[in-house]
Amino acid sequence: MRPDRCAHSSGKIASITDADGSGMKYKLVIFDFDGTLADSYPWFLSIFADLAKRYRLPAVDPSDLDKLRSLEVHQILKEYRIPFWKVLLIGNHLKKLMNAQIEQINLVNGMQAVIDTLSQQDIQLAIVTSNAEKNVRQVLGPQNMARFHYMESGVSMFGKKKVFEKILKKSKIVSQEALSIGDEVRDLKSARDARIPFGAVTWGYTARSALQKHAPEALFDHPREIIEMMQGTPTLQETPLKAAG
Repeated sequence: MRPDRCAHSSGKIASITDADGSGMKYKLVIFDFDGTLADSYPWFLSIFADLAKRYRLPAVDPSDLDKLRSLEVHQILKEYRIPFWKVLLIGNHLKKLMNAQIEQINLVNGMQAVIDTLSQQDIQLAIVTSNAEKNVRQVLGPQNMARFHYMESGVSMFGKKKVFEKILKKSKIVSQEALSIGDEVRDLKSARDARIPFGAVTWGYTARSALQKHAPEALFDHPREIIEMMQGTPTLQETPLKAAG
């Protein structure tokens, strides 16, 4: 059951169909957290200047921050000459900051409707994130957390493939009947490695153009498009939900 993609001239995926032409019925949706469910990109922008000063990173003009969204992690490290050992320090510092400031981060506008709608259908929901479980619970709240069948937190930046496969095994759902939804190219690549279709969201840490280069199975400019695709009524023209900043 290989899903076929039908691309609109704008680059948006108009529909996802099964081999017989019917709508693809996903039984499992695996969400990334930061930049996908949680609107954490504006928070990141708010602390970026202090972060750069603390770790002596090259100066980045605020107008150039959008350029960072068009680059993959390894490209950012190369362009700004950031050694890997410093990445680990920065990552640990970011985790501490987010733990202390998690109340500043909210659910992405429109994602509540996505969670509500999918949880009412015969679809299992999962979260796979490098963030801490307590942060996920703080942002989503107990009612939303109860709707997720699987929760995997503290996952390494490039270790999602094995976690995806772990969830597939637990859920007893084949990869073609699962959909991974995230905002970063590394999420897309992990999904591809696990043979899971990928839906890219454009309101997170990665620019639409960068995601589009990798031809995701779906490209979402607004959370409501997730609902429309899952219900088989995709909208081709939508006002994108822009990343803040």
